Amino acid sequence: MQTEKVIDHIVNWLKNYAVNAKMDGFVVGISGGIDSAVTSALCAKTGMRTLCVEMPIHQAPNQVTRGREHIQFLKEKFANVSNTEVNLTSVFEQFKTEVPQTSNDTNLDLSLANTRARLRMTTIYYFAGLHRYLVAGTGNKIEDFGVGFYTKYGDGGVDLSPIADLMKSEVYKIGEALNIPASIMKAAPTDGLFGDDRSDEDQLGASYDELEWAMKMVEDDKSSADFSGRQQVVFNLFNRLNKANQHKMNPIPVCEIPNEIL
Repeated sequence: MQTEKVIDHIVNWLKNYAVNAKMDGFVVGISGGIDSAVTSALCAKTGMRTLCVEMPIHQAPNQVTRGREHIQFLKEKFANVSNTEVNLTSVFEQFKTEVPQTSNDTNLDLSLANTRARLRMTTIYYFAGLHRYLVAGTGNKIEDFGVGFYTKYGDGGVDLSPIADLMKSEVYKIGEALNIPASIMKAAPTDGLFGDDRSDEDQLGASYDELEWAMKMVEDDKSSADFSGRQQVVFNLFNRLNKANQHKMNPIPVCEIPNEIL
């Protein structure tokens, strides 16, 4: 990958899109992870106003610290970057008191995790509307088009996706070129939605490197029978997740009414 050329291409794409849409800048949710760090840095490089929003909900201190370190890094480098924090913990806790609870712990935990992401989406669009900004998505190619590892209408609710054609490994290469803080570059990827220390790999059952390999094998028309051992496990896992999450990746189905009954 020609890293500097990719960076320039994305920055130009972002700026042209915003100018053509007659919008004034970008808003990015900052998590303390590599994807939001790279996305916000790319937006900042456009020279257009870039608002970094922290939205902690029972967030681990190290995630908050990394996010703040990155924002400070951006503000020292780019005069067009600003930031704000909206602590949504009390909003989330109030929400839980207003909805019925269930005895199914698995579904409850996942539903509440997705609720966190959707509260953040609502918040970030508030600022987007307030300032005429575009919401820049932070999903990479594996998450958005490989295994669907994001919340529908949560972190998947965005206006444009600048890094969604980059594999996770490529995002790290971009991060290195952008001098993203070492604390973020070295941190284990996590969505931070469950209030514990589980990583993305813990949730997915495979590392991003393994999933990138599996995605490439699918693109090369390989089948499960072509592999054995760990490779076969990862290949089958990728296919299962990809199939299960097609509802996120495909357009919303529309019931089309036949002309003869209209």
